[in-house]
Formats: sequence, structure tokens, C-alpha cells
Amino acid sequence: MDLSYRPAGACSPGCIFLPMTGTPDGQPAAEGGGSEEGSVLARISTEMVRTMKQYYGKGPVSAKSYLVDDLLFVVMREGITTAEQTMLDAGREGTVRSFRQEFENEMSEVVTRMIERITGRRVVTYQSQVLFDPNLTIEIFVFDDRATPGRGESDDLIGAGNPESGP
Repeated sequence: MDLSYRPAGACSPGCIFLPMTGTPDGQPAAEGGGSEEGSVLARISTEMVRTMKQYYGKGPVSAKSYLVDDLLFVVMREGITTAEQTMLDAGREGTVRSFRQEFENEMSEVVTRMIERITGRRVVTYQSQVLFDPNLTIEIFVFDDRATPGRGESDDLIGAGNPESGP
């Protein structure tokens, strides 16, 4: 399987864009047969589900993580709490969005440190976005560098290669 570096828009089968899924009970549901390359992303998905469950009182139904160059996206489905759904039913999307943003501001250090611990890379910024229809939460992390081989960090496990070497 070719796992060499490719620009974000050039992702094709086998590039660095490797999704894995986490489940509500915090267990990974591997899509790639448990390969080493996907283990970091599976762990990210699992830990994000656990963290959301711990701090929100309810975790998402599923989570899928994507690493593209210096960007990490964690897409979580169906994580709205009963109280938030009640507010949404009353037409109070702005209130729910505002609370979520304030809460994520408070959680920023917790999730950023978790991602840095798992990946071995420094996060320079983090943003969270909630969507109500469909019910998605998207966590976005920007790393200080692109994945490079031979650094002894966990991003080596996801197969980043030399940009000059091509496919």
C-alpha cells in the first residue's frame, strides 16, 4: 500500500487520508483491518468519543478522524444532548451554538493536549463547529508542521513520505 505524502487535494487510494471510526462505548471500529497506519487515527477517534461522553454527559454515536498534511479533522455524529435537543426544538439554535462554543473554549486545552499526546505533534490552533442538520460536530486541529518520516513520532506510523518522491 502506497502511503507517501500527497497534497491535500490529491488524495487517492492509499494516500495519507486514513479514516478510522470510534463507537459510543469508546471502542474503535477499525475500517482498515487494524493496520499500524490507522492505529493513531483509531485512537484519536476513540479518545474524542470518551472525552465528549465524559464532559458532555453524552458521547457521539460515531467518530471518524482524517489526517491531511498538517490538518486533523474529527467528525462526530449524533452528539446533541437531550437538553440541547429541547432547545433546538424550541427554535433556539443560537443558544445551543453559543453554549457549545463557550464550552469548547473551556475544553480547548484538554482536547489539544490529548491530540498532542496521541500524535506526538504540536497543535498550533483548534476549532470546533457544531451542525444541527445533519447532527455533526467537527473538531479541527492544525499542527505546526506536516507529517515527516524519521522523526520517531507517532505520525511516522501513518506513512508520511517525502513530497519529492511522488507516488
